[in-house]
Amino acid sequence: MKRTVSIFVIFLLLLWCGDTFATSTNGKTYVATAYGVFGDGLSLNTQAIQVLIDQAAEEGGGTIVFPKGDYLSGSLRMQSNVNIDLKAGATLLGSTNPTHYKQVEMPERPDSPKKDDNSQMAFIIAFNVHNFSIFGEGKIDGQGRALALNIDSLHHAGVTVDPKYNYRRMRPNETARPKLFRFSQCNNVTIKDLHLWNSACWGLSFELCRNLTLDNLKVLNRAYWNNDGMDITDCNNVRITNCDVNSADDGICLKSYYPGYCNDTIYIANCTVRSSASAIKFGTASYGGFKNVTIENIKVYDTFRSAIAIESVDGGIIENIHVSNIEAKNTGNAIFVRLGHRDGEQPGVIKNVSLKNIKVELPFGRPDEAYDMRGPAVNFFHNPIPSSISGLKNAKVEGITLENIEITCPGRASKGMAYVPLNRLNQVPEKEKDYPEFTMFGELPSWGIYLRHAKGITMKNVKLMLENEDYRPAIIFDQVKEINLSDIKLPDQHHKQIIMKETENVDTSDIQEANIKTL
Repeated sequence: MKRTVSIFVIFLLLLWCGDTFATSTNGKTYVATAYGVFGDGLSLNTQAIQVLIDQAAEEGGGTIVFPKGDYLSGSLRMQSNVNIDLKAGATLLGSTNPTHYKQVEMPERPDSPKKDDNSQMAFIIAFNVHNFSIFGEGKIDGQGRALALNIDSLHHAGVTVDPKYNYRRMRPNETARPKLFRFSQCNNVTIKDLHLWNSACWGLSFELCRNLTLDNLKVLNRAYWNNDGMDITDCNNVRITNCDVNSADDGICLKSYYPGYCNDTIYIANCTVRSSASAIKFGTASYGGFKNVTIENIKVYDTFRSAIAIESVDGGIIENIHVSNIEAKNTGNAIFVRLGHRDGEQPGVIKNVSLKNIKVELPFGRPDEAYDMRGPAVNFFHNPIPSSISGLKNAKVEGITLENIEITCPGRASKGMAYVPLNRLNQVPEKEKDYPEFTMFGELPSWGIYLRHAKGITMKNVKLMLENEDYRPAIIFDQVKEINLSDIKLPDQHHKQIIMKETENVDTSDIQEANIKTL
């Protein structure tokens, strides 16, 4: 009986202590406010918090608990085996003073052709540290807009000059602005349950990490330019699940900066994305590549560019990609697959890509009209530009499957605006070295899907719909080999809807011949 009473008393004490008590499965527990850290939103806590992180690491690891409050700080460096637990109502608040952020040298990274384009500054930094978590019901707010504007002011005042300042768009280069997270070469990392807000640059940046879990995060990164949501660079075994990403640049972006490395074994599922760029993107940096990636159960809305963009333009290999159950509304482009040759000794490879169960509704105008931070305007209206799958004359995209696809297009292209006659298909530019984007070719000669320089294309149960009439055909195959089409549903038009130019090994056995024209 006495033992039962004792257990009950302990339970009551746990409830009473609330935010001042926490348990840790990784060593000791440290309540930050007991170590000279102030949650008043005014006191600069950088040194006190860093001393506490370092102390916990020296003592074998543990969990630092932040009770309710606003904790102002500059850059903080994580240590191995040290967790951070942000309780409900707790906010780690990034300083708006640019001098509180320093470029961090990471000399052990492999060499990269683009290493100078990637800022090492961040609010939370982790380099070559392992086995830690950042979690809780609280928030990390980088106060990115105020911070970026202060960086801008210091440049124009001549105090801290940005040598790469972007005068065309009147803003500091992204290398001069801190990210929210910058983790490099870390293993066994979990980020969970948090609200992550307002970086001055990219939001969550991870490179060369292994065993990374991002779960149940609400990422709001719309404070300034280059505000990607999440960037995963050459990482292995990554899970991104149950996240809500609202970003002024790409939402969830896989990058590859390091030749000989790649993103491998990536799982992205049950996420919602809103973006002024692309929702989910492979690239643009694509030196090593992307392998064994599964993306499923994604909702996209109010997104300026592509729902899914798969790009290799720097020599990287993209293979074994499985995308399924994507629903996108008010999104500027459905699918963009591009093999180019911007950099690298040889073109890369895109092969074995499966796109299934995808439903996209495209608007007539730009989808981000109501945003305060909008993507740069394109050179063409959106409606003349379809989904596209394109390679190069000497490097074809291979093994692409489109199954159970439904795309609703706005139509309303006219010969006065989008006029590439079928007898001039060779005038569609190649743009081998251009930046990859769904608008890169300009006005295209089909309204639904445009395919060029590809091999091994399967389209099954593909439904393309028009809200308004369009004079162009729905689908164009230009220099494509090994085509298998079945159950293709197209609107009734007064002209042929599927165009084949210089195609080989085509199986259209269940498609009405009256709907196909061969050039």
